[in-house]
Amino acid sequence: MNPHSKLDHEKLSTMVKSKRGKQGLRQTSKEIGNISASTLSRIEQGNLPDMETYLRLCDWLEVSTDYFILKKKGMETQSNSQKVVAHLRADKTLDPETADALVRMITLAYQQANPQIK
Repeated sequence: MNPHSKLDHEKLSTMVKSKRGKQGLRQTSKEIGNISASTLSRIEQGNLPDMETYLRLCDWLEVSTDYFILKKKGMETQSNSQKVVAHLRADKTLDPETADALVRMITLAYQQANPQIK
């Protein structure tokens, strides 16, 4: 990560809260793996996680680690499929199960259109 880049902690917080939905902090922290409920709560309140926790969260949210990095204009590197997935995860009007189903469908569609996409 560029030392001059900044993490969009608000976007991270919103996506974590959205994906967690009504599930408890403890259950979610176990689902993510090796993260405490209190750490997850602090992240939802807008605090920045340590690097290991950040990597686990990105994996759990199914987004690139670059997704939350604020970049200067013209430095966007994220794929369209990653953007769509991230938007679905952040959409507070969708319940987590619906968002997960849509993410799976969109991922499959992009993979069929371009087998190099993971």
